[in-house]
Amino acid sequence: MSRQSISFTKPNDEWLKAQVDTKEYSSKSELINDLIRQARKQQVQIDWIRTKLEKAEDSGFSNDSKEQILAESKSLMNG
Repeated sequence: MSRQSISFTKPNDEWLKAQVDTKEYSSKSELINDLIRQARKQQVQIDWIRTKLEKAEDSGFSNDSKEQILAESKSLMNG
């Protein structure tokens, strides 16, 4: 694992410390890695939605039902 040195604003540092103090995470590093994983997962979802929107705009109309679109989006969001 690569080692980095980063600086935080006081409110962000206090928030990080509070999260570690609750014993949810064993260290700030673990918390930050989890936040990055969550952001990466969220980006995948955003990219999927963007692609669907661009495809829909290019094609005009979708043949998928509301239920199909909803089921597909829920499936993606649940992993």
